[in-house]
Amino acid sequence: MAAGDTAVEIRDDREHGKLVAYVGGSAAGGIAYFVMYPEPGALVAVHTVVEPEHEGKGIAGALALEFYTMAAREGVPVVPLCPYVAKWAQRHPEQAPEAPEELVQGARRQLESHPELL
Repeated sequence: MAAGDTAVEIRDDREHGKLVAYVGGSAAGGIAYFVMYPEPGALVAVHTVVEPEHEGKGIAGALALEFYTMAAREGVPVVPLCPYVAKWAQRHPEQAPEAPEELVQGARRQLESHPELL
């Protein structure tokens, strides 16, 4: 995958709730997330960070796209509680279907009751 002119490799670290972008073998940014239960569940984006030296290179957008792609492969919706992912979704509605409001509220409740997920 390429973000700008930089080769980016994105890996899902489900065990630690992170989708991580690597540039040249080093972590350049990531999306912190959790898997919402009970079924059918959702992938809930909580926070997006890009290292300062990699800002402005399209890495955050590449991460958001991969996050939605990953959810689509798994057949679950995305709940974008992360402000960056929410804005990205508004700009790319064809790639980022909106989650039902009851799912969004459920994700917020789950996050409030488990602040360690932040």
